[in-house]
Amino acid sequence: MITSAQITGLVLAGGRGSRMGGVDKGLQSFNGRPLALHTLQRLQAQTGSVMINANRNLATYQEFGSPVWPDVLSDYPGPLAGFLTGLEQCATPYLVTVPCDTPLFPPDLVARLALALEREQAEIAMAAGRDDAPPAAVRTQPVFCLLRVALRESLAAFVHSGGRKIDAWTATHKTVVVPFDAPHDDGRAFFNANTLAELRSLENP
Repeated sequence: MITSAQITGLVLAGGRGSRMGGVDKGLQSFNGRPLALHTLQRLQAQTGSVMINANRNLATYQEFGSPVWPDVLSDYPGPLAGFLTGLEQCATPYLVTVPCDTPLFPPDLVARLALALEREQAEIAMAAGRDDAPPAAVRTQPVFCLLRVALRESLAAFVHSGGRKIDAWTATHKTVVVPFDAPHDDGRAFFNANTLAELRSLENP
């Protein structure tokens, strides 16, 4: 059985925030706390340790009390660079990734990903959540992944060859998709806030 102590959590806060006007998305307020801090604490409750991937305002992120690592690749190359940064710094057998802009992600996200990874003897477990926008469907959420740290060299080779799409890399490994579409699952769990107005809307039930 994979335990929480074997899993390191990584909050992805390294983007440009271009759809939010270029602000540092992770430092925007959500229910009175910086968004990335809210995400970090929600993830901390599900893992043995946590860290942050950020590319600016590093001193501010360090005040959250967890290790902060900038991308190993320059010029904001996307979430896979954050994945690789996390894998290179991870001291446990597993790494789980969550973006900073999806503050309502499931409180049992990591446990369900770990259960599926072990059950299927997979290398990657990827979440899928309800999308209530028409047409309603359950869609994969590639930035929510549980990874075996042994995949580090594979990912390094992929990104250094110019690969940037998460799906293109995960397709080269045994990946189990884990649906979060049970009646008790929050329909907003995987809604990512791309504007300040969307972030405000998530503060209210």
